Amino acid sequence: MKTKPCAKIHSREGDSTAAASRCSIRTRVVIYIRPRLSLVAGKREADQEAEAQQWIERVVGERFPAGISYEDALRDGVLLCRLMNKLQPGLITKINASGGDYKFMDNLNQFQKACVKYGVPDVDLFQAVDLMERKNIAQVTNTIFAIGRTTYKHPEWRGPWLGPKPSEENKRVFSEQQLRAGESVIGLQAGSNRGATQAGQSFGATRKILLGK
Repeated sequence: MKTKPCAKIHSREGDSTAAASRCSIRTRVVIYIRPRLSLVAGKREADQEAEAQQWIERVVGERFPAGISYEDALRDGVLLCRLMNKLQPGLITKINASGGDYKFMDNLNQFQKACVKYGVPDVDLFQAVDLMERKNIAQVTNTIFAIGRTTYKHPEWRGPWLGPKPSEENKRVFSEQQLRAGESVIGLQAGSNRGATQAGQSFGATRKILLGK
């Protein structure tokens, strides 16, 4: 990082102090506006990765290649694309089984588009570079689990499943009569009206004046 040279310090003590101060301020500003940026990847969970792998193998009907790590088995996007086609046939029309990183990146892009069509929220999708460059494998696993949650919304899918079934919204419908009845009920937070009277209240009462005894 290059900085401009400090202004020439004059012979007088006051000018020297001012110039040195300007130099110090300029240096601090440059350092402040150029912070180091770092990407923090999510923490990997071996149990979740094993569960995700087993689910993919059961759905696709194909084992991960022996002797290859979890991320390397998924890196080319082939198994992920086959997974989506098993969940909903025809989502991906062409899967590149070879051709290098360019073709594998195309597989991952097609996989992401298929996820969106299937109903997986965008916020749950990993970026292609997360897998291609092995930057954030934890997010890759999170995406697989998000696909598993989405399968519960497809009644045509009969399993196998991944993860618990998401809780469903429980909407309650009240009739107009029930709503009106509720308006007349005093909540406990407001106290109780049982045994309430106007005794002891002096609002509007006349004042008695007693004259000499």
